[in-house]
Order: sequence, then structure tokens, then C-alpha cells
Amino acid sequence: MPFDPHASCPCGRLAASAEGRARDRAPLAYAGCCGRYLDHFSTCPAPDAESLMRSRYTAFVREDAAYLRATWAPAQRPASIEFDPGTRWLGLEVRAHRSTGGDRAEVEFVARQRDAGGRAHRLHETSRFVRAEGRWFYVDGDLR
Repeated sequence: MPFDPHASCPCGRLAASAEGRARDRAPLAYAGCCGRYLDHFSTCPAPDAESLMRSRYTAFVREDAAYLRATWAPAQRPASIEFDPGTRWLGLEVRAHRSTGGDRAEVEFVARQRDAGGRAHRLHETSRFVRAEGRWFYVDGDLR
């Protein structure tokens, strides 16, 4: 699914404010946020676990199974990824992110979605990530 590179990125990341005021922060454009990782995977890996998690959320919005599989740790990577027809992703909130030592990190997030029947759902997860050969990969997560 093509995205307008100038539209707000689905992950909701906000630009830094020159004055540091929260109210002055605007959503980053797709091209300057997750788009650079999804559209240029081979040359532009996500620089940290939070950026990878955000780009994976955007990949779910776009139904980009190839990106999701490529960013899954090989030992846990599923053979295929199926998307629920009619699912609409409504937003992402990153609650916490932290290094757990060396090339490991965790990101806690809440992703909101609405299924084809109109029912709303929240996915609250603490995800684990590992960096190998200069790239971050999703390993697994604990649902809350």
C-alpha cells in the first residue's frame, strides 16, 4: 500500500521542538520516520529498538509482511504472517524503552486497533529486541 511520504507517520512519533515545548511538537512525516526503514530496508536499518518497534507497527498498518519477517529474529521468525481482513490500526503509544545490556533492549507499548466488526482492541506488550550484525530484530514479547 503506497503511503504519501509527506503524511504523518502511522507510528505517531513527534518531531523535537527547537524550544523543547511539548505543544510545539508536530508528527514526523512518514518519509522522515518509519518510511526510511521500510522503504530502504537494505541500506537504512532502524538505529535502535524503539525505532524498530515503531517501524514494525507501521508495517502492520501497511500489511508489509516482508518487512515484518525480515525484522524478526531468525530463530523466532514465523514462516508466514497473516493479516486479519478489515483491521484498522488506530494508534501507538510507546510507554517505555530501555537497554537490557549490550545488544538487547525492551520496549513497552500499547497499540490500538478496530476489527472488521467494529470492536476495539488494545495490544499492550513488552517486546524484547536483539542487535546482531548492526541490525535490531524483534525476538518476542509479553502481553499484559
